[in-house]
Amino acid sequence: MAGFRFQRLLLSCLAFSVVFRFSALAQNQQVTLTPETVLAGAPELIRITAPDAASVTGDWSGNKLTFFRRGKSGPWIALAGIDVGAETGPSTLHIVVQTPEGSIRKFTQTIEIHPAHYRTSTLTVAPRFTEPDPAQLKVILAERALKDKTFSESAPERLWHGSFRAPVHAVATASFGTRRTFNGTLASIHKGMDYRARTGTVVRASNDGVVVLARKLYFEGNIVVIDHGLGLYTMSMHLSRIDVHEGENVTTGERVGLSGATGRVTGPHLHWAVRWCDAYLDPAKMLKVNLSSLR
Repeated sequence: MAGFRFQRLLLSCLAFSVVFRFSALAQNQQVTLTPETVLAGAPELIRITAPDAASVTGDWSGNKLTFFRRGKSGPWIALAGIDVGAETGPSTLHIVVQTPEGSIRKFTQTIEIHPAHYRTSTLTVAPRFTEPDPAQLKVILAERALKDKTFSESAPERLWHGSFRAPVHAVATASFGTRRTFNGTLASIHKGMDYRARTGTVVRASNDGVVVLARKLYFEGNIVVIDHGLGLYTMSMHLSRIDVHEGENVTTGERVGLSGATGRVTGPHLHWAVRWCDAYLDPAKMLKVNLSSLR
């Protein structure tokens, strides 16, 4: 009798072990990234299958992830990415699933960040953009604080709907990620995409959102920043004219200004950038992400 009880206990423990291991494996398989190969500077769609969840949050390389649900019973989704200048190699994705009853499941997944190869370019600009005097430097520092504040207050819900659209009808250059040398000094990584837009070309909102910055800045010239929610922003720089104001809601395709040559430029063009939290993502890749099914 004692032997029979022991066998039952052993089988029960083995069954529990199998269920636990299966649950752990299932949790690992719940995370799907699109595209599967993660490049520095590329946007990623992260999907979590958690039918019993009331909310899903997480963290990736120090940036907070907030997921939204597709439908009432679909997967949980976040639009995220790794900065173009980030270190490559293994990174850790942390996921927290909370059920309606208040229980919490936590798990992690290692994600390999692969390098994206970009070229180097040399530009010549006015000396005040590479060697600002004390008064100009004071302005630059004040504007840096303003931008930090702007990018720290994204809407807590998703504002964008459907795929993102190009902001202008003009030829785009493959300039994202380029290591730029200004007046002989390596100054920055180009964290946007340039369009060969003549002065006066209409610039439109690439998706729904709210204008959180619309003014002239030292380096950016006339700039419009749109918050699309959950840490996602798009920026249109060097405008000749701004046609929206801060706090205004805009929809996809709505006119926000005209292209120009204000700020640190070598000629008329539109600099368009995409930012998620503190990561700058390749706008060309963002335009190729199919988000239409997530409307």
